[in-house]
Amino acid sequence: MAKTDTDSSDLNNEAKITLGLLNMVQDNATTSQRSMAGDLGIALGLANAYLKRCVKKGLIKVGQAPANRYAYYLTPKGFAEKSRLTAEFLSQSLNLFRHARAEGRELLEHCETRGWVRAALLGASDLAEIMTLSARDFDVELISIFDADTEATELAGLPVVKDISYPGDVDAVILCDIVTPQKTYDRARNLMPEERILTPRFLHVLTESSANPGPEEPQS
Repeated sequence: MAKTDTDSSDLNNEAKITLGLLNMVQDNATTSQRSMAGDLGIALGLANAYLKRCVKKGLIKVGQAPANRYAYYLTPKGFAEKSRLTAEFLSQSLNLFRHARAEGRELLEHCETRGWVRAALLGASDLAEIMTLSARDFDVELISIFDADTEATELAGLPVVKDISYPGDVDAVILCDIVTPQKTYDRARNLMPEERILTPRFLHVLTESSANPGPEEPQS
């Protein structure tokens, strides 16, 4: 039997809730189920059901936290699923364009205020093309695009090179890989200072600083 529009909508909503849970668990391991439900705009019982489903699928593991609370952690399978779902949602051009334009301006302004006038992009993607449009409004020159996994040699007027080694004439790089952002970020982090790798928030990349946050009071 063919899927109805209602069926498709339900599946899309399920993916959104799952991605929301995975993002919240990554951001704060000790967040409560009540907080998850509130942030997602769903009933507490539904949040609990989705959380159990993620645990059963091996996306999330549960541990003990102080004060008789639970802590939730993403498994490697959970990170992979989060990246897949993020890429799936961002592939919708309108959604990607809205996020990219807003955060692209923030990242380029960050470069400008710090005197970083030469930048490169990580990943030959639609996001990279949108970033080149945003750069026209700032005194930041985009030099090239690094992408070890593409056969393209040019994108949006910029040369595409496979060698991702840290170039001395570039002040910063902006992550534009929407398919495997974590993998590309980790590769770049081994080659250059973390503060010079700028990552759009909507890619939900786990950075070294976010992986080692200071003590945080669990939300109730």
